[in-house]
Amino acid sequence: MTLLWLIPVLPLLGATVLGLAGPTIGHRASAVIGTASVGIAALIAITIGVQWLQHPPPGEVFNQNLWTWVSLPGFSVNISLYLDPLAMLMTLVITIIGTLIHLFSTEYMQDDPGYSRFFAYLNLFVAAMLLLVLAGDLVILFVGWEGVGVCSYLLVGFWFSDSENGAAAQKSFIVTRIADIAMLAGLLLLSTQLGSLNIQAMLAAASAQWPQGGMLPELAAALLLIGGLGKSAQVPLQTWLPDAMAGPTPVSALIHAATMVTAGVYLVARTHVLFLLAPEVMRAIAIGGALTLLIAALAGLMQSDIKRVLAYSTMSQIGYMFLALGVGAWSAAMFHFLTHAVFKALLFLSAGAISMRLHHEQNIFTMGGLRTRLPAAFWAFLIGAASLAALPLVSAGFFSKEMILGEVWAYPNAALWAAGITGALLTAIYIFRAVFIVFFGPVTTEPSGAYGIRILLPLALLALAALTIGWLETPAFLGGRKIFSGFLTASTGAAGHHPVPVLITLAGCLAPLAGIAIAFALHRSGFWQAQATRSPNPLGRLLRSGCGFDAVYDVLLVRPYLSLVAALRHDPVDLISTGLAGAAIAAHRRLRATQTGRLRRYIAWITAGSVATIAMLLFA
Repeated sequence: MTLLWLIPVLPLLGATVLGLAGPTIGHRASAVIGTASVGIAALIAITIGVQWLQHPPPGEVFNQNLWTWVSLPGFSVNISLYLDPLAMLMTLVITIIGTLIHLFSTEYMQDDPGYSRFFAYLNLFVAAMLLLVLAGDLVILFVGWEGVGVCSYLLVGFWFSDSENGAAAQKSFIVTRIADIAMLAGLLLLSTQLGSLNIQAMLAAASAQWPQGGMLPELAAALLLIGGLGKSAQVPLQTWLPDAMAGPTPVSALIHAATMVTAGVYLVARTHVLFLLAPEVMRAIAIGGALTLLIAALAGLMQSDIKRVLAYSTMSQIGYMFLALGVGAWSAAMFHFLTHAVFKALLFLSAGAISMRLHHEQNIFTMGGLRTRLPAAFWAFLIGAASLAALPLVSAGFFSKEMILGEVWAYPNAALWAAGITGALLTAIYIFRAVFIVFFGPVTTEPSGAYGIRILLPLALLALAALTIGWLETPAFLGGRKIFSGFLTASTGAAGHHPVPVLITLAGCLAPLAGIAIAFALHRSGFWQAQATRSPNPLGRLLRSGCGFDAVYDVLLVRPYLSLVAALRHDPVDLISTGLAGAAIAAHRRLRATQTGRLRRYIAWITAGSVATIAMLLFA
């Protein structure tokens, strides 16, 4: 376990080498450095994980203090890594799935002129996320948090020659930075009130000093939550995520599967002791998650870009995780994080595999009939779609979503459970809408080229995981296996095992089946295909736009702000700085006029200056 520090350092080292020497070392070396740096980190993480299972450390916690960064009277920040079951889970997911995405990217991006730059950004992204989840101190966590934000800006705007891509990158950066200001305020509050930002020391102090439901824990938890909502694209800070599809498809897989959008879920789970002291914030988390999963699912019904369909599905599935967090079902939220990381990476890489054979076309209505033309991509996407839809028994997503719905029912809150089951129905409809449009019916566009092993291997491994990994945690009627929640007990506490009525379990099984049936019936009737030719009605336009949040923000925030900027462009306060600049420019012009090239005039000025200086020294 002493090699823990290498896990974030190796991708950082890879990013440094690629950033400095990448353009000169060629595609092959860039691919090897970029993939190997994350792959070796994954092997170290797996080795540590095996050691952990065989001989867990005392208290199931391993602390690795590296050095002291800040040391002030009454306050210090240590560069330390904190490994417990929760951090272990996150680390394994980030490194293993990150390695598969890197491997996929080596072939997907092979014709891109920014090849080495892409892998430098990707390595830096993974390093920042690993620092975030392994940090033992909230200050170090915040460094990784901001590093992920910067890398997302670089990756979303990777093809910056297109102004739309640059605008999407700016939007993601600005929205998440607004949320991060609130998070920073929360860190300052915790620091000043509790005297430490070491996560475990802070949580212990909060439990000892703050009463449940008090103003300070509610405020601190609310500020941290805002930061988490921004990173995880939850209502009302979700608008950046669909536009982030401007980046290359492997970037979407990394951001949406195992890294950035799950950072908010991890933050709440990591500091859940603080959130338990803030019941009103917990209630807000549950309600916000329910709203997000419904809004995103409805928006997914009207998208024509395959990546935007998956983007809204990410938003919706993170909503399920927040719903679970809001009812205190920490293990259920993290189990859905695990299954979602697998099937969402599979879906995005499958979408990338499809588009690269169709000259990077992403409109689902220009596809069709690809089931026989691209069988590997078809089966991979179908398995991912089944898991996203929570198809009973055969998909990982079924087990984690069933666990969440059971915990929400036991909470108890019928409205939240109804939102969850409705979201399950809508999820099955919109993802199988995409399946039927893309893979069935007549062939619209003939694919070209062929897949290499670097495309097929990640798809095969992720598909296998999407079929099997759900059996780590099973409902009572399938044996009640609790391997996953048992592993997380040291981090999140013992999970309560609430009996779930048979009808509730049956509803969770039937909702995705009903959704698939509805999607198939609408496909057979030609309803989905007609969407490509007819103009949507006002409701359809509203759903396609993500329920109008961008338009509302544009009217209420963006335009007033730009108007204020225009009005203050010649702010009187600016006259001070502009006046100094003008004076400097005028002085420069005067002095420049003295540069005539006449040697006698230069000698005269030097002599006059020397006489003046001597006179000042003699008579001062």
